[in-house]
Amino acid sequence: MTNADLKNRPRRAKAMWAASLVLATGLTLSGCAVGASSTTTPSTSSSSASGSTASGSTISSAAESAAVSTSTTTADTIANTAAAAEAFLATLSDEQREAVLYDYDDEIKSTSWSNFPVTFVERAGLNLAALSDEQKIAAMAVLEALLSDEGYATVTGIIGGDEYLLENSTSTEDSLGQYYIAFFGDPSDASAFEVQFGGHHLGINATLDGNADAITFAPTHLGVQPAVYTNADGEEVQPFSTIYETAFAFYDSLTDQQKDELYQGEQVASMVCVPGGTCDYPTGTGLSGADLTDEQKQLLLAVIANWAGLADEETTATALAEIEATLDDTFVNWSGATVYDMSEGDGIYFQVSGPKAYVEFAAQEGSAGADVDGVVTAGWGHVHTIYRDPTNDYANSVTQQQASGMGGGAPGGGGTPPSRN
Repeated sequence: MTNADLKNRPRRAKAMWAASLVLATGLTLSGCAVGASSTTTPSTSSSSASGSTASGSTISSAAESAAVSTSTTTADTIANTAAAAEAFLATLSDEQREAVLYDYDDEIKSTSWSNFPVTFVERAGLNLAALSDEQKIAAMAVLEALLSDEGYATVTGIIGGDEYLLENSTSTEDSLGQYYIAFFGDPSDASAFEVQFGGHHLGINATLDGNADAITFAPTHLGVQPAVYTNADGEEVQPFSTIYETAFAFYDSLTDQQKDELYQGEQVASMVCVPGGTCDYPTGTGLSGADLTDEQKQLLLAVIANWAGLADEETTATALAEIEATLDDTFVNWSGATVYDMSEGDGIYFQVSGPKAYVEFAAQEGSAGADVDGVVTAGWGHVHTIYRDPTNDYANSVTQQQASGMGGGAPGGGGTPPSRN
């Protein structure tokens, strides 16, 4: 499907598909995000995807069996995700299978994700808005198998916020709420493959390697707009609540002298390494990890776990152990608000830059045209983030290229071209 096709799609035709899918599988759009350290709660994704979808169609037995995951180890997650991927592929036509499968080392995997909506940066794979209900649920079962309960809630919360903007904001961007899934390599627990899933404010690139018993989520883009919204069930959803909580727990643990080293000023900084873009990782700015206490290092790892810890307990512990070994050579800086109060200021920026982890969290200056009366959709309410591993993005299968389309992953993308932000 081309960008022109997306632009011509009726604005409301696909609205709230994710919400209906989540309801169909017995889940709710929760605001819980991952905030784990090396003692991460085990992943127990256990959606019940049996029975009927919102439109009453029956799910295939293969998709039904793959929708339940009790992964607590890396091997379990790889096996369950591969099984769910095969179940999803079994629901597709030959043409759809050809569109969703790529060679493992196809460089398009590095250019087909961004903070921009899909009309600006074309995604790889299949648009879930164009799938049947059965196929959509089978696609979401892949994410359930891959992610912990907390990680899945974060992702569906981000998607729900995007659809909230589509339904309630002044944005004229028709592609809000459209998400794509693609596989690079043959989904198998005996070989390496990548699951790519994303759209506006979301870009997951999870590489799973059964031979190496390893999973990496680098690079990953998590974004949010608005920060808090009310879903179709009248429940308040805050997808980034745990990210904010862990970030301020780290900040509040610092001494005044450490805060002086960390803090870069009241103005929220702009992103250095934008989603879907190339970059030279900065280092040496802010507070050195070597100057943190052991307790502060654990609090910093809890922040990083919001991105590196999206899957099971073992995968998270492995990733954080590798990062922890390099914390003395890692730097952290912060700008913007110093108190967790969304009613004051323009939000926060923080950067973690080290040999094994690069994280940026950046509040965006404007709403990018997505305004809702009484709802914060800028600053605290419009955030872009990036997580990368300078040594192992995409498990070193490809090198990051600049994202295709209008402005690639340039800052401020949120439904309007870069020049409007």
